[in-house]
Amino acid sequence: MNILVTGAAGFLGSALANRLSGLGHTVRGLDDLSAGDPGRLANNILLTRGDVNDRPKLWSLLQGVECVFHLAARVSVPESVLFPRDYNTVNVGGTVSLMEAVRDVGVQRVIFASSGAVYGEQGAQPMHEGLAPHPGSPYAVSKLAAEYYVRTIGQLVGVTTLSLRVFNAYGPGQPLPAVHAPVIARFLQQALSGGSLVVAGDGRQTRDYVYVDDVVDALVAAMTATPPADGVVNVGSGQSTSVRQLAEAVATATGVRIEPLYRVSEAPGVSTMRADLVLARTALGFLPRISLADGLKQILVQDPRFRRA
Repeated sequence: MNILVTGAAGFLGSALANRLSGLGHTVRGLDDLSAGDPGRLANNILLTRGDVNDRPKLWSLLQGVECVFHLAARVSVPESVLFPRDYNTVNVGGTVSLMEAVRDVGVQRVIFASSGAVYGEQGAQPMHEGLAPHPGSPYAVSKLAAEYYVRTIGQLVGVTTLSLRVFNAYGPGQPLPAVHAPVIARFLQQALSGGSLVVAGDGRQTRDYVYVDDVVDALVAAMTATPPADGVVNVGSGQSTSVRQLAEAVATATGVRIEPLYRVSEAPGVSTMRADLVLARTALGFLPRISLADGLKQILVQDPRFRRA
């Protein structure tokens, strides 16, 4: 296929684009490079620097494209609380701009990377796609709104769409910004540098950590899958891991003794998250392959930032 990946130079976008290219597809990428790194991409991927709200550029890039993977987004929950308008502009406005361009050009399929964050606090676990979303941050609101736009515009204009609610993805090459860094990359850095692992709350909150290669497996499967009625599918590990357990796993993987520091006054976010994967198995044939322990080992082997001298 001829494929466009938005957010192609990002952590997940580059892993996807490289996989698609390796499978023999012709891949174009779009990224504003605000957080992406072109060096992550294989040489045969044509990357264009640009804004996902730039419809003329989208019209040009979409010519001849059969499938779009829409991954361009701002992704920090704490940052979204500070800058909700920016998150609305990129995550919602950019999605609408893309869907308008898809409609105008006549692309047949759009696959959108949404987030498990749309569920928010839920009494039921694991979280299945039939639960009513309760987004607890502007980031989560933006992802949920984008889902609705993708599905609604797709239905109106005859474009096949599928939104994958990706839970906490991690893996080699995940960005490590100075503030609001992803927890696994941050814990590994702190452990290997001799720093303390700082944990929000009491560390009993749980998350579903899914390895990047597993997420890419699901995205690739979505290219040919028949979307379910609601057009959304969870992508996670199906396992629930507390932050305390994560700290122990990092200690085991690195061989470093760790004493976490708990900031009990800091809000830890939702209390628990675990993806129900029943629909993922039936709709995508998706089964996660990489355990958390093995994923941590892969990061230590593949990511030069975490290699010991």
